[in-house]
Amino acid sequence: MCADTCTNNDRDARLRRALDSVVRPGDRERHGIGMQKEKTLHAVLKAYEDPDEDHHEIPVGNYIADIYCKETNSITEIQTGGFGPLREKLKAFLPLYHVTVVYPIPSAKWVTWIDPETGEFEKRNRSPKKGSFYAAFKELYRISGLLDHPNLTIKLILLDMEEYRLRDGWGRDGKRGSHRYDRVPTQIVSELTLTEPRDYLQFIPYGLEEPFTAKELAKCCGFPRDSFSTVALILKKMGALEQVGKRGRAYLYRAAE
Repeated sequence: MCADTCTNNDRDARLRRALDSVVRPGDRERHGIGMQKEKTLHAVLKAYEDPDEDHHEIPVGNYIADIYCKETNSITEIQTGGFGPLREKLKAFLPLYHVTVVYPIPSAKWVTWIDPETGEFEKRNRSPKKGSFYAAFKELYRISGLLDHPNLTIKLILLDMEEYRLRDGWGRDGKRGSHRYDRVPTQIVSELTLTEPRDYLQFIPYGLEEPFTAKELAKCCGFPRDSFSTVALILKKMGALEQVGKRGRAYLYRAAE
């Protein structure tokens, strides 16, 4: 399996093989996984991380591991949703196994709307939102008490994707409050692996004048200020940030030595 030194071509080839193995309903039904039970993004990333299906969906204690490799005593969990439900599972796994949590983040996204009555595909649009690794901090906060566990690795994958949504919401166009039907990854843009506290220093931009506030850090990173206090809290907990005083009502930070 490729490490984080993989080239873009390596990642693209792995993703293409994973897509080819998943986006074929006949094969998926043969292995007991229906399209409604496991969404495409989750299935593709599972095949991307480990193409050996004998390692997939393995009972471990009271839980089912997405990927379990007996030879390395390791578990990989593909988390395409919120991290809240993951806490108890990690508490059970971490004392006994090395666990990698894979979290995909949309970089560029194209949205195709589906008529819920006819099933016909409608107009395809590119979302104006652009994702970044900082988007993971909202979810990392939900497992903040486990982030410094020596058996835990977080792997963030920034990727482009196609998203399919049912036009079943309210309003004239039925888009507000609509439901997401499926997501299909199309390209791996970048990966970031966090295995120990010092890896979180990567989130502090080089050259940022110290000391700085969370607002100044957010501006330098191009991230919304109202979400960045969580980033500062996690970076402080992981030892990447040191609190060194206050400027008015704002806390001042500097990168840890």
